[in-house]
Amino acid sequence: MKTTEKARNRLFRIIFSRTGLVIFLLLLQIGLFAVSMQALQEYMFFIHGALTVLGVVVLIWIINSEENPAFKLTWILCVMAFPVVGTLFFVYVKTQFGVRWMGKRLAALKIEEDEYMKQDMEVIRALRTSKPANANLAYYLSHQLGFPTYRNTALTYFPLGDEQFEIMTAELKKACKFIFMEYFIVSKGYMWDTILNILREKAGQGVEVRFMYDGMCSISMLPYNYPDELEKMGIKCKVVSPVKPFLSTIQNNRDHRKICVIDGKVGFTGGTNIGDEYINRKERFGHWKDTAVMLKGDAVQSLTMIFLQMWNVDGKRPEAYAKYLTEKQPVLKRELGYALPYADSPFDGENVGEEVYFHILNHSKKYVHIMTPYLILDHEMIATLTRTAKSGIEVIIIMPHIPDKWYAFALAKTYYKELIRSGVQIYEYMPGFIHAKVFVSDNDTATVGTINLDYRSLYLNYECGLFIYHNPVIDKIERDFQQTLAKCHKITLLEVKERSMFTKITGQVLRLIAPLM
Repeated sequence: MKTTEKARNRLFRIIFSRTGLVIFLLLLQIGLFAVSMQALQEYMFFIHGALTVLGVVVLIWIINSEENPAFKLTWILCVMAFPVVGTLFFVYVKTQFGVRWMGKRLAALKIEEDEYMKQDMEVIRALRTSKPANANLAYYLSHQLGFPTYRNTALTYFPLGDEQFEIMTAELKKACKFIFMEYFIVSKGYMWDTILNILREKAGQGVEVRFMYDGMCSISMLPYNYPDELEKMGIKCKVVSPVKPFLSTIQNNRDHRKICVIDGKVGFTGGTNIGDEYINRKERFGHWKDTAVMLKGDAVQSLTMIFLQMWNVDGKRPEAYAKYLTEKQPVLKRELGYALPYADSPFDGENVGEEVYFHILNHSKKYVHIMTPYLILDHEMIATLTRTAKSGIEVIIIMPHIPDKWYAFALAKTYYKELIRSGVQIYEYMPGFIHAKVFVSDNDTATVGTINLDYRSLYLNYECGLFIYHNPVIDKIERDFQQTLAKCHKITLLEVKERSMFTKITGQVLRLIAPLM
């Protein structure tokens, strides 16, 4: 009885909160849009005729656009199945001022930062001597997107969020100049309380503290006015893409990055957000397996600039970039190999995260080992994974056994048959949930970051990661993969065939709208 009452009270709080109001207004707009378009379709025949012509024009535009074929197919399906609503919604999405403004603003900020993101060509020449393929990737990321490759960077790999949290709090306590933090999820609890106490104390000591989180947190995790509360503590705070009660596709582009920079000397990135489940202090989906990496040295500067670019999207004052530069080391520490921090944006015209994954798959010689929480693949990724496996290269993917989203898991299972038949091995982590985003290959190359194997991470969100070559930390990443694999169950074709009818049908239907998930 008490459980029922608690659930009812919680539901009432959501319904009558600001979150409930925002959801209601969004649904109301969608409903009014659909009803209005249906009325036009049924009663205003001359407008319907004009819209039919517009629909044909839209279809021609979609077919000839440079978008990913999966997105094209979804849009064509929408326009064909719902001619009026689908056509007008497509026109609405593609003509929004906010989307164009965001793209131009990010491009302008990139130009501002170019001076601080220059590539040392000696590093590229040394990399080309060691592994030409990786030098080509480094050239692409630097020349096309402004992300340099560095040496002189010591890396520490964390196989669990628990371990990262312990070291990160210790490093935060050492801050003397500034702390920059950017996270997708921030939820109240032990982890956030511990970090917040440190940030408050450091701000009181005169350390510049900037904290940034994604607007989805305002829906259920943090109060809408939470930035004001942090400002009172001396912590500068911004919300990226706050959720507002009006339809806008720009709200579909979430800030999924996880970045922490301390004094330009130490940086962190990886899969872990700020919430007690990420350090296994609270159990949600069994044991939470996550990963992260700490950088010390030259490459930290890229994380600083990636953070400042997002921070200044709505900025009106010029940024004093020179204050936050990393002090470069004069002596090359060759044993540390190469570190390449990179970021992805839905407005940069490049699928950076996917290109890094393609690169690792296409240039592997022995194996590619992958950990990812989601598996929602486009044709190019399926073709690359299967071709790599068919070439005799060991491709293993570790997925969660206890998913956080049942529908995403049902959709992921629709890819199992094709992948397994081609030789890709799929394992599920039996103790719980895999949230790690890791590729490791051939004992010399790896990437750790925020990028899932799904459409949202690869095309729609702001993401980041670290490409690593010839660094001792790669051995630790592969060792962690093998230790994780020992706790996994290998999925067979027989198990795939024995899925419930509900799971099969749900997954197949969801594949129609997979690019929107």
